[in-house]
Amino acid sequence: MFKAATVISAQPYSKDAGRRLGSQLVAKLGKTPDACWLFCAPGAELQSLLTGVYESVGTDQIVGCTTDGEVSSAGFSVSSAVLAGIASDQIRFNVASVSRLSINSEQAGVNLARQMPASVRHVQIFSDGLTGNGSAIVRGMTSVLGSQVPISGGAAGDSRKFTQTLQFIGRQVMTDSAVAIGLSGSFPLGTGVRSGWFPAGAPKIATKAQGNVVFELDGEPALTVYRRYFGPYGSQFPAAGVQFPMGIVDYSLRLGEDPILRAPMAIDEALGSVSFAGEVPEGATLCLTTAGSEESLLDAATEAARRALVNLGDGTPAMVFFYSCMARRFLLGDRTSDEIRRIRNAVGNMVPAIGFYTYGEFCPNVKDGDCQLHNETATVTILGLPGTT
Repeated sequence: MFKAATVISAQPYSKDAGRRLGSQLVAKLGKTPDACWLFCAPGAELQSLLTGVYESVGTDQIVGCTTDGEVSSAGFSVSSAVLAGIASDQIRFNVASVSRLSINSEQAGVNLARQMPASVRHVQIFSDGLTGNGSAIVRGMTSVLGSQVPISGGAAGDSRKFTQTLQFIGRQVMTDSAVAIGLSGSFPLGTGVRSGWFPAGAPKIATKAQGNVVFELDGEPALTVYRRYFGPYGSQFPAAGVQFPMGIVDYSLRLGEDPILRAPMAIDEALGSVSFAGEVPEGATLCLTTAGSEESLLDAATEAARRALVNLGDGTPAMVFFYSCMARRFLLGDRTSDEIRRIRNAVGNMVPAIGFYTYGEFCPNVKDGDCQLHNETATVTILGLPGTT
């Protein structure tokens, strides 16, 4: 038995609004869910909303976070709360959390993974998008789980205020934290990623880098190199950098392959450095990228869904999770809804969908590969009907 559903509310947050949202989900499922996902815009009385959901759904297996825009079976929305639930007698769910990400993100990932049972086959994580190191979190998790357990999810947002993001587990609201939900049992799973950005300049080596800060590219100050790329628009950097992220490519320089993107976030004039929204290893080969057009971003979303379907194999799609970057929403503008439609058309419009616009996306770059932290990328995870492989 497997049932999944999503519901949405645009009401002001309150305990009653949470109860109504939870009750709508139970009614739509026709039974109590075994696990729930809640994604919502930040707002006053958010704790009351979560408490109301908790009291009405009948399970404490609830995870979620604040966002930069919500995704549900109804499409794209803002200033809303979306809730999904799954009821299944063939999948077991386990939720976990860690706090104080900013102190030691890799150890936090280790601790998060250690809370999962040995039987876990898939984990979704939702981490603070403003603190900690997302690459280190998944590196710590993979060191425990191995690459045979796909990890997907997203870094929480706060409607582009960039002040504080929140994470949820059960009835608890956290920050500087990561929450996770593990799935065990019999089910096919498919993941897919695609950004739609393409190499637009000569490759450079990060000759001096630490964490998410790149000091030198090919021995030159990174800021000098970036501004040379930008030409007359150099004075607009890093604000304009959302359209020109750096791509981490492999040492064979196969630039036609998907690079892992890193969005520039801040600069240091004195040091000549550029800080990115994710880790850049020293010695990595980087290449400036460009999206070219809105259509290339939308085509990438379709391709991410197609890849997830291929990786699903013979399974029948039963639930789709879509975690996409807030930078894509910014660039797509009024066409953001088209990205969701592309995903749903590819997977099937009757398949329940849930997700959000993130401050970073977690997903394996290739089937059976380690999870990576992505920027500016569309990621799709499809849960298939159990027993159909």
